[in-house]
Amino acid sequence: MPELIVALDFASQARALAMVDLLDEAADFYKVGLELYTRSGPGVVRELSRRDKRVFLDLKLHDIPNTVSGAVRAATDLGVELLTIHVAGGGRMMRVAAEAAEGRVALLGVTLLTSLSSGDVEDMWGRPISSLRKQVVRLATLSQENGLDGVVASPQEVQALRRRLGKEFLVVTPGIRLPGVDVNDQARVATPSEAAGAGASHLVLGRTVTAAADPAAALEKVRRSLEPAGKSGA
Repeated sequence: MPELIVALDFASQARALAMVDLLDEAADFYKVGLELYTRSGPGVVRELSRRDKRVFLDLKLHDIPNTVSGAVRAATDLGVELLTIHVAGGGRMMRVAAEAAEGRVALLGVTLLTSLSSGDVEDMWGRPISSLRKQVVRLATLSQENGLDGVVASPQEVQALRRRLGKEFLVVTPGIRLPGVDVNDQARVATPSEAAGAGASHLVLGRTVTAAADPAAALEKVRRSLEPAGKSGA
């Protein structure tokens, strides 16, 4: 079963920690993204660590190698478990980031954002692409070749990534929606069971859980959906 990460996509530390309090022991792994980190700084990460919570710091670092290297060391000092960097930063940037991590934080390459469609990528790159999936696999392969521990990719690319990159490479999957839940700004989504069946190592759960009337119950519903047939009622 993949690990479940709850995304704290809130505009303040107070709101984020209120969700952590609400979920209590139901969740122990949280994503801190760019907005929350920009508003609250490393204090929110330290507070999560103080509460014995694991942290996925999703900053999508993309800068010159020396700057990214320093940012990776800073994140490592905070004790985060997962950290994202953009594959588009190039091989040298990824290699120095991996060296800075020293195996103390798992580095994830961001391939193509799950909000992007084929048309978006074609507009951005200025050329037609035959397959969005092929581009994600190509970028993920670069991640592995340059020392990263895994990638962030949509559920629709997970199976192809597993075939190409093996079982040990992490594949962290956002864009997870329970059946009947609005997809919002995500273009490439799947249900928890679909993503797990494809081979995702981690599922990032955002509004599917945090916007629910009862977040703890929504998280439990996700867990039940991942149980083998016949065990959910046990």
